[in-house]
Amino acid sequence: MLSISRLSHTYPNGTRALDDVTLEIPRGMFGLLGPNGAGKSSLMRCLATLQIPTAGEIRFDGLDVLAEPQRLRAQLGYLPQDFGVYPRVSAYDMLDHLAVLKGVAARGERKDTVESLLQQVNLWDVRKKAIAGFSGGMRQRFGIAQALIGNPKLIIVDEPTAGLDPEERNRFNNLLAEIGENVVVILSTHIVDDVTDLCSRMAILVGGRIVSSGAPQALIDQLQGKVWQRAIDKEQLAAYRERMAVIATRLRGGRPVIHVLAEQAPEAGFEPVEAGLEDVYFATLHGQRSNGKTQHIKLAA
Repeated sequence: MLSISRLSHTYPNGTRALDDVTLEIPRGMFGLLGPNGAGKSSLMRCLATLQIPTAGEIRFDGLDVLAEPQRLRAQLGYLPQDFGVYPRVSAYDMLDHLAVLKGVAARGERKDTVESLLQQVNLWDVRKKAIAGFSGGMRQRFGIAQALIGNPKLIIVDEPTAGLDPEERNRFNNLLAEIGENVVVILSTHIVDDVTDLCSRMAILVGGRIVSSGAPQALIDQLQGKVWQRAIDKEQLAAYRERMAVIATRLRGGRPVIHVLAEQAPEAGFEPVEAGLEDVYFATLHGQRSNGKTQHIKLAA
């Protein structure tokens, strides 16, 4: 169990990236969803002991992470948003080098570790190929391989599927799902479908604050019967946004279809639509922006 209590962080330039974040994250896949600039990467860096927060507490299985960061690092796997490696080194040699850095000193043990991980992430056939020639998805799978060195109990992945094509994204998500069965995996992303597909628990971070948390399906259930849709003309969009809580707009056949949050049909022509996690996300962002303050939805575990 990872426990985050009243965590805040302010950068030297005065930017408050995190504001009183409190979360309980159990074993399994946990999704941290939020727009760009919400503070997700700042939170991930604090959890990975790469920066010291201004205030608050982090505990992992009883360990005081801020007091003893080295003890957490021994059981941590981390894939940052920008994962840099030596591009002209082969995948095998790079992973072998990283295993040395992570403390796997014995040659035999290291060989077993590297070969097992390359097979697990489906890179065995290209193990002798320079990483410079890898696709984006292959690089991300290599990043997961290095994060798994040493059998970590806590794995943090920051925006892992951004920029991947659908096939690579699906392959990568299947790998994450397999890993997340036995350890704590935190998936930080702005891609709603990744959280829908993978995570049994989640939170939404906006402006450095947790504004919604719980099980994805429970959050969706709270919105059922409150989302309405209608196709409109492009020139009507501004007027509808002025009069109604338009939480999302998408094009269908070149014509806007709006989703509106309301207790009943806003007017004639609207039809109910089954809510999804994307509606939860957009409704949360809409409430945040409309009210100028956070709206918190807290569900029981």
